[in-house]
Amino acid sequence: MNIKSVLESLMFAWGEPLSINEISKILNLPAHSITQILKEMMEDFNNNEARGLIIQRFGNSYQLTTKKENYEYIQCLLQNTVNKSLSTAAMEILSIIAYKQPVTKVEIELIRGVKCSQVVKGLLDKGLIREAGRLDKPGRPTIYATTDEFLRHFGLSSIDELPSLGNILENGEEKKAT
Repeated sequence: MNIKSVLESLMFAWGEPLSINEISKILNLPAHSITQILKEMMEDFNNNEARGLIIQRFGNSYQLTTKKENYEYIQCLLQNTVNKSLSTAAMEILSIIAYKQPVTKVEIELIRGVKCSQVVKGLLDKGLIREAGRLDKPGRPTIYATTDEFLRHFGLSSIDELPSLGNILENGEEKKAT
């Protein structure tokens, strides 16, 4: 068995981070051996400019991902898919949650001016947002935040990579003026 080949196939097929413990069970090998092999693979993948994929470590898990340098090309490919899979209302609500999180439905509805329960439910079902707790106010309203799936869906490593609202407003005003 070519362990590197199997590891690459597992990470590609799974698409999500795989923990060392899961890989260890699948391959019936000790975790420390797998960790060492993955370190070698990370060096091979991450230092090869000709490759479009890298291996990223998230705590005790590893995932095969695309290089950040290729993001704009992937974004072009996915742009139609993202827009088709999410309605305008869903994109608006997702934007509000991303920038104001944690946020309640009432706060979202105040910003948008319309009810949003069904769209929020759809975003929860898609795994793009999550219930992040409840406020200590009458009725104990649920607060919402984005998920790791949201980051993955939009090709972000962290919420900090979102463009600043100032830049968005500035660009929007420039577009209206032209």
